[in-house]
Amino acid sequence: MSEFKIVSGRSNRPLAEKVATALGLSLSGVKIQNFSDGEIWVKYEENVRGVDLFIVQSTHAPSDNLMELLILIDAARRASAKRITAVIPYFSYARQDRKDQPRVSITAKLVANLLTEAGADRVIAMDLHTPQIQGFFDIPLDHLYASTALVKRMHLENLDRLAIASPDVGGVKTARAYATRLDADLVVVDKRRPAHNVAEVMHIIGEVNNKNVIIVDDLIDTGSTFVKCAEALKNKGADRIIGVCTHAVFSGAAIEKINKSDAVSKVFVTDTIPPHWDSPKIEIISIAELLAEAIVRTHENASISSLFEIVR
Repeated sequence: MSEFKIVSGRSNRPLAEKVATALGLSLSGVKIQNFSDGEIWVKYEENVRGVDLFIVQSTHAPSDNLMELLILIDAARRASAKRITAVIPYFSYARQDRKDQPRVSITAKLVANLLTEAGADRVIAMDLHTPQIQGFFDIPLDHLYASTALVKRMHLENLDRLAIASPDVGGVKTARAYATRLDADLVVVDKRRPAHNVAEVMHIIGEVNNKNVIIVDDLIDTGSTFVKCAEALKNKGADRIIGVCTHAVFSGAAIEKINKSDAVSKVFVTDTIPPHWDSPKIEIISIAELLAEAIVRTHENASISSLFEIVR
């Protein structure tokens, strides 16, 4: 079997280093720099010919992170890597996954096409905004779920009178999986979104009075939806409210909203996006070991289905 190597772009090198350490490896050398006009230049500093290559790169804003991943893939293809797997802890542009208005782009499909055309043979992604995005790819995609690590951490909280809340109907399946594993009740927050990044809580389906509630979501962006959801639950009599999300986007005034909200006691996130905030309420759970296990199983052509059994 050919050797495998792990390289990292600049978007989330700390996570890539943790993944490599978990596998007993060091990151392979790659030189990345920007020209004075901003263009990105990439050169692999060691031979990758015939290598099973795994490129770790989250594609959060700015879009240079996505472009850098595409260039890393293209350079590896031209250097005759045997197989190129894009390991994308956070897959950007995933929320534009359908044509919900006239004359708009389906960017999730566009990014899938770009990755394929650049030369990726396979993709490993973590908690896509919707699982259906897997169907946008014409190459194999392994969809991992951070719930494996997050549920383990929630058990350590030893919460009784527990309910799991989904902030929208689309997240019910994931919330139900958490509720099953944590032996908790399921609650759904029904909301409508009058404009982009604007959410208005409408109804809470389920009993939360005098209960500890965990709000489960794939990401927190501006924080408006999450904070309004927490405040609505608090107004209905919820006791302690904890947030659990995979991707800590935290754009705009998200951290300020979370820090100021009396309804939010704690938020658990993963390191798919490197921390760019300062908040005593936020705790980071690493998914490095999960990615490392997925990488070694992919290299050995072994099944990785057991890594995401929680959502079944």
